[in-house]
Amino acid sequence: MIAPFNPREHVLTRRGVLAGMLVYGTAAWAGGVEQAVPNTTGSAPPRLNVPADACDCHHHIYDGRFPVSPHWKQGFPPGATVTDYQLLRRRLGTTRSVVGQPSTYGIDNRCLVDALGQLGSSSRGVAVVDTDVKDEELQALTDAGVRAIRVNFVSPQTWGTTTPDMLATLAKRVAAFGWHVQILMTADQIVAHESVIRVLPTKVVVDHLGRIPQPNGVRHPGFAVVRRLLDEGRAWVKVTEPYEDSKLGPPYADASEVARAYVQAAPQRILWGTDWPHPTQRGTKPDDALLVDLLAEWASDDATRRRILVENPAELFGF
Repeated sequence: MIAPFNPREHVLTRRGVLAGMLVYGTAAWAGGVEQAVPNTTGSAPPRLNVPADACDCHHHIYDGRFPVSPHWKQGFPPGATVTDYQLLRRRLGTTRSVVGQPSTYGIDNRCLVDALGQLGSSSRGVAVVDTDVKDEELQALTDAGVRAIRVNFVSPQTWGTTTPDMLATLAKRVAAFGWHVQILMTADQIVAHESVIRVLPTKVVVDHLGRIPQPNGVRHPGFAVVRRLLDEGRAWVKVTEPYEDSKLGPPYADASEVARAYVQAAPQRILWGTDWPHPTQRGTKPDDALLVDLLAEWASDDATRRRILVENPAELFGF
């Protein structure tokens, strides 16, 4: 539900930006609360009232108790522990989440497992492993709440450059555990590796809108590939990180065109998430409440938003 107009809120920049974008309903919003949170802009709650059991399907945890991988040279975001993330849940009104292993820790998933232990049954995990991983480790990760691997073709990895052969090998390894494969590729890489993605033996989740560059957007060949995979039931898409490829800034109208097109094509295989603590953003962090509110523009009815926030994560991650 969308909140009725509140003059106090309108003075906030985000509220002003959204005033012309959201359609106001009659029910008061109550999903989140005013809450200061590290690694985000603003403290106001979203105007969109998220449903019960709403899931943030993409965030990370960083904890100084666990060593950074020697391969990682890009720093460590402070203020990104489970305790910090719980503040974001409170602000947004979400109660479930999917913790993704950041490249920072390489294939050492101890921080991820610790986070899953702290968050309990309200969380699931996406791990990073290499092709030498033992079945015993995969089983232990499954027991901890991991349901997928992330295969990253964009950021530095402990093994160096990720290859299509590695993707295929890893997919075969985790298929026996009922996991899916989450792929982070640029749009050009998606085009180049479409044939490999098509024959993977697991469900496939395309990270971060398929990293479709702007201003080409929906006219880029990578978008056409992702749409084919969606249309054929072979992939899911995370409508996350709209800020990463946007050339327009908040509220990311160019990236929103891509997100909206995915939602309209296959709402039953769309996932939403914050990507908190926004590790790719070295300066001003995005406003996570705005990222919630964008769903009102991408998915115009409550039933579709409930599908994206509750039903799809429950199906894919087993909540």
